[in-house]
Amino acid sequence: MVRAYVMVKAHSGDAERLKSEILDVEGVDDAYIVAGDVDFIATVTVDETADVKAVAATHIQSLDGIEDTQTYVAMD
Repeated sequence: MVRAYVMVKAHSGDAERLKSEILDVEGVDDAYIVAGDVDFIATVTVDETADVKAVAATHIQSLDGIEDTQTYVAMD
């Protein structure tokens, strides 16, 4: 199993809708609205490292209202 954390920047005013849509992405365990440089942190658990890219770059980034993502893969 591969665990990753996806930092998500979003357009303002869409927080609750986007949180729900992020949680609907397969592989996303949780999504938290946070204060700071990013708007959400999503935790992802998938089988392969390549699957992290599909979740973050393909599915989360394609949601309407998402500006940017940064993904961090846990090493242990």
